[in-house]
Amino acid sequence: MTETASKSQIAIALYQPDIPQNTGTILRMAACLNLHVHIIEPCGFALNDRTLRRAGMDYLDRSTYTKHLSWSHFVSWAEQQEKRLVLATTKASKPFLDISYQSNDILLFGRESVGVPDEVHERADARITIPMREGERSLNLAISTAMLASEALRQLKAFPS
Repeated sequence: MTETASKSQIAIALYQPDIPQNTGTILRMAACLNLHVHIIEPCGFALNDRTLRRAGMDYLDRSTYTKHLSWSHFVSWAEQQEKRLVLATTKASKPFLDISYQSNDILLFGRESVGVPDEVHERADARITIPMREGERSLNLAISTAMLASEALRQLKAFPS
């Protein structure tokens, strides 16, 4: 796993993920789509190859991610890199299809169990949601991540060749 991040391509950030299988699946998807993943700790599991290997399989060796020790550490890094934080949340009203993605975007996703706290909502540069049938709470984190990453890559014409 390499821990370098491109300044000119969208990336994914996971805020204190709870479920190693989702994180492994997201790392696998990111490896296939050539996306960097930022994992904001603390996680709800031990963040190591053993816990991620089941879902990520052999793709973990081709994935790139950076661990950030805390939200404040991540925000400092993102500001230095001039990144725009795009938060996926059920509390937003703007659909993810109605935003113009930028190459400096980081698509930010909350914990599977509780989402993100108010300070993360307030810091996000944009907040978007995936429209769902009324009465449904949310989609699986890995599915949501794939949907938003695919739309951002489509708009930016940035799918790997």
